[in-house]
Amino acid sequence: MGISSNAPYLLRAARGEVLDRPPVWMMRQAGRYMKAYRDLREKYPSFRDRSEIPEVAIEISLQPWKAFQPDGVILFSDIVTPLPGLGIDMDIAEGKGPIIHSPIRTSEQIDNLHTLEPEESLPFIKTILQALRQEVGNESTVLGFVGAPWTLAAYAVEGKGSKTYSVIKNMAFSNPTLLDKLLTKFADAIAIYVRYQIDCGAQVVQMFDSWAGQLSPQDYETFALPYQQRVFQQVRETHPDTPLILLVSGSAGLLERMAISGADVITVDWTVDMADARERLGKHLKVQGNLDPGVLFGSKEFIRDRIYDTVRKAGNKGHILNLGHGVLPETPEENVAFFFETAKQLSSAVV
Repeated sequence: MGISSNAPYLLRAARGEVLDRPPVWMMRQAGRYMKAYRDLREKYPSFRDRSEIPEVAIEISLQPWKAFQPDGVILFSDIVTPLPGLGIDMDIAEGKGPIIHSPIRTSEQIDNLHTLEPEESLPFIKTILQALRQEVGNESTVLGFVGAPWTLAAYAVEGKGSKTYSVIKNMAFSNPTLLDKLLTKFADAIAIYVRYQIDCGAQVVQMFDSWAGQLSPQDYETFALPYQQRVFQQVRETHPDTPLILLVSGSAGLLERMAISGADVITVDWTVDMADARERLGKHLKVQGNLDPGVLFGSKEFIRDRIYDTVRKAGNKGHILNLGHGVLPETPEENVAFFFETAKQLSSAVV
């Protein structure tokens, strides 16, 4: 299926078209650095309310769109959002992240997990994505958002975020068969969820394997990569034309392995030079990134120089300009505005 030239920039870049400038959006572009978001948070203190009440999630998703006109508008959500649909009770604590009330530690608990039925357990996702598509039309690309099997399993097994990942690594290294059972269930559920998001209007879907960078390369090959591949393969069977993005935090040592995940676009963080990343990933893969979010605390001149540097190194084909991770909560809003203005004024002359 071809893409018409009036298709939005991000979708065209994700397909590998040569463009006069890279499309640009930011991870966590809807969030705490924006006054509009903080005001709404006072009215809706529960993160689950903010992400699961459609009109609130729609408003939050569109706050950066209205302020900066990015080339990507991402569903405001969390990677643990589908877990209740699997029978895993969770909440999201402000400033602390997901809390799983009964961490998964036994084979019996895994056997008791439900098959994900997104129409029943996640109906708000359809309402939100359809509204976003309607709002931005062809002016921007609507992105879906899911967690990867290893990262979801890390939350489900640990019960919360962790600095050491000792509980799930204990399971991985002492009972890998048990963990495989959980990761396989999660991979199949995530594939269902990605397909659902696409059917509801997501034009590109990004999978966050936020904690896979905590694995050594050989353990990444065992506990993360095969399950990423399982998700992407299943989605590819039914939705071959939807570009898929993979993010792994702290991924400099894993790029070559990420390249065989089945993702179309690899998010590159700032721990690797973009020119090196391009070389290591190979010409066929598209890239996203990779400015240090801390750059946005610099002067306007500094921000501009770093944007130019990244864009030159990435080239004019298959690059989505982004930060290497999410925009930080204390970032000056005017610097975010400057980032988007500069990016949207780029021309092929810079590249």
